[in-house]
Amino acid sequence: MTTRILLLVIVMICSLPTAGIATEREIPVKNVIVMIPDGFSTGHATNYRLYKQNGAPVWDDLLVGAMRTNSADSAVTDSAAAATAMATGVKTVNGRIGISPKGKKLQTILEVAKEEGKATGLVATLTVTHATPAAFAAKVDSRSQKEIIAPQLIDNVDVLLGGGKTHFLPIANGGIQQNRNVINEAKKAGFTFVDKKEELLTTDATKLLGLFSDEELAPEFERETQEQPSLSEMTEVALSALQQNEEGFFLMVEGSQIDWAGHDNDAAWAMKEIEAFEEAVMKALDFAKTDGNTLVIIVSDHDNGGMSVGADGRYASNIKMLRDVKATGEFMAEQLSKNHENAKVVLETYANVKLTNTEYSQIVNASDPTDEINAILSERAIVGWTSTVHTGEDVPLYAFGPKANLFSGNIDNTDLPKIIARAMGMSFER
Repeated sequence: MTTRILLLVIVMICSLPTAGIATEREIPVKNVIVMIPDGFSTGHATNYRLYKQNGAPVWDDLLVGAMRTNSADSAVTDSAAAATAMATGVKTVNGRIGISPKGKKLQTILEVAKEEGKATGLVATLTVTHATPAAFAAKVDSRSQKEIIAPQLIDNVDVLLGGGKTHFLPIANGGIQQNRNVINEAKKAGFTFVDKKEELLTTDATKLLGLFSDEELAPEFERETQEQPSLSEMTEVALSALQQNEEGFFLMVEGSQIDWAGHDNDAAWAMKEIEAFEEAVMKALDFAKTDGNTLVIIVSDHDNGGMSVGADGRYASNIKMLRDVKATGEFMAEQLSKNHENAKVVLETYANVKLTNTEYSQIVNASDPTDEINAILSERAIVGWTSTVHTGEDVPLYAFGPKANLFSGNIDNTDLPKIIARAMGMSFER
């Protein structure tokens, strides 16, 4: 009898902490912030660590795994198919947004969150109708259908910040809409509309449409001179608005122009955009640490450019020299005279580089001086590139907050929204 009682007590004691842990694990995450550095890879991550002046990148301690990026019809995805997989859990063909290869309209994780009563937000440094943000709240056969995407975003998103004002305006007002003024429609639906940085930073609206440029926002190098908000500022305002919903929120923030820098093989621009993205990530992490019930996920949709650390057979890196660059290669090319004869002055002014005679001749004789400038700066920084488009490699995956461990290992991009739904305690079957 004594032995049986002792065993019963042992079983009861052992079961108590297990029950406590199970209960804790069943508590759903209230808020989710998905941070997407578009076009970012392990090469970008390592180069940025070498480029950064003070300490390691904030995400270094948050690495939990990697993510596969292929689309339904290619080993190399475009942003539309990639973001569709990340938002819906279903792979589709390149160029398509929110629609399966067979033409089925797909529900997104953002839409599921909205149905659960949560606030929703999208933030980007390109147009808000661009492929990545669009895939979380729109459904079109082609990513080029901006006039169809814009009103769909208004229907599904509470906070929408970025560029692309012309995509919401009628043709008569310089836009692309046939017979609609989507900005006016948004106002009637309860949105506060802002198109100036100071308006954004002083608003206390909970439903907010902020469009700060006719098309994409200026590159980070130029954004302050254009009086456009930084990604960090837009993220902070979005969090302030969304957190007022007692049911929680889902927010996607995209550092869009890392991708464009990859297309241009512009190493300095890539580093500058990653730096701006890191500042936005820090805002998200600060919020999550204070809140205690917010999950932050940081993952790219794909690599762009095949950026390497070291190049041309050299066991070295000189990427720190890019800290002195003050403009994109495209901007520098625009400052050249008709015959490019002022190339030495332009490069010394904007990149702190004294061109050799060979480099000078390369720019003077170039049919596309942007490419030549970027090639020269990459060579000096000892950065290599394999492509001017996307590549198919896996991308690093980072997470912070409750249930961050769910993202460990090598996952597929279609797994992302399913794991998010599991973390938030929502049904999202695929």
